[in-house]
Amino acid sequence: MADFKRKPGESFESFLRRFKTGLKNNKILEVSRSKQHIQPKRTKRVLKKRALIGLGIQKEREYLRKTGKLKEDARGNRR
Repeated sequence: MADFKRKPGESFESFLRRFKTGLKNNKILEVSRSKQHIQPKRTKRVLKKRALIGLGIQKEREYLRKTGKLKEDARGNRR
């Protein structure tokens, strides 16, 4: 991590400029922004659980469609 301290007699504007260029050169800000939205990979257990939930929903919708309780609109989408 870069250490930025204001030099004696240095104006705030020049310190801010030096701070920004220092961050840009060290790529600290770029790395932190790239890691900001990364989500961890899902484990096999979570993937299997989500797949089973999806299959259950699919079976339930198919049953409702066959019994006529699930209506279809003009485009074929079920409601």
